[in-house]
Amino acid sequence: MDRFTGTAPVEGSPAYKATLVIPAYNEEQGIVPVLEELKRLGDAYEILVVDDGSTDGTSETVRRSGVKVIRHPKNRGYGAALKTGIREAKSPIIVITDADGTYPNERIPELVARMSDVDMVVGGRTGTSVAIPLIRRPAKWFLNRLANYLSEADIPDLNSGLRAFRRDVAIHFFPIFPSGFSFTTTITLAMLVNGYIVEYIPIDYHHRKGKSKIRPIYDTLNFISLIVRTVLYFRPLKIFLPIAGLLLLASLLIFIGSWLFLPKIMDATVSITFMSGLQMAALGLLADLIDKRSGWSG
Repeated sequence: MDRFTGTAPVEGSPAYKATLVIPAYNEEQGIVPVLEELKRLGDAYEILVVDDGSTDGTSETVRRSGVKVIRHPKNRGYGAALKTGIREAKSPIIVITDADGTYPNERIPELVARMSDVDMVVGGRTGTSVAIPLIRRPAKWFLNRLANYLSEADIPDLNSGLRAFRRDVAIHFFPIFPSGFSFTTTITLAMLVNGYIVEYIPIDYHHRKGKSKIRPIYDTLNFISLIVRTVLYFRPLKIFLPIAGLLLLASLLIFIGSWLFLPKIMDATVSITFMSGLQMAALGLLADLIDKRSGWSG
């Protein structure tokens, strides 16, 4: 697949090294220090804030800081804000970060420098100072293990919000990107299972300025569903074949158990379980064929 060997600008645009896209929703109180930090990176970076329908003075605060802002008339979600920023970006390299001061933005030049060799560089929250709340760590660990298994890749941090990636690759996957917080999870899985080169560098993660918008139980269930759906797009056999195998094994065990320990073989249960296993295998093969013909993979 083609890869950028430099940071040539989008046709007709200034020669920015990268466009920094910052989604913001009601971040009036904390966004100014983040913008000042980003401006210190220099004029080689385009800074673009997407105000996702804030009800406070976020847009006005950003404008007073001299930074370009695009405003959604209503709240559409984290992923929707990122997609707006990516569309409007003037550089072929996109960097996303948060408006709440949790990410070490001084590491952005390091991420961008690696983009000549890879398709995405992720700041993995595995550094020496990582302020992830304890209540969120078990769910984060489980989601990472599930994603590792389904994608057959080692993913240190599934949904870090500090990363650099190629704009053209992101736009290619726009149809499957959700509008919510799961944008980062989806782009990680989509790029890994399709063979794009993803690199991780360890970063610290600071305490958030303001109240978190994450809903632990609801969002964890959504993330599980999203991981399964994303893998179904690209590697359906990874989902269907294990289920088919379990059903076929269950039918065999039911047959043996009823034959050995019951006066009558549970033929109806065995038949239903066995046929369900075959149907799951057939669905997996059909989904895999559709995936190969769709042109999504690779």
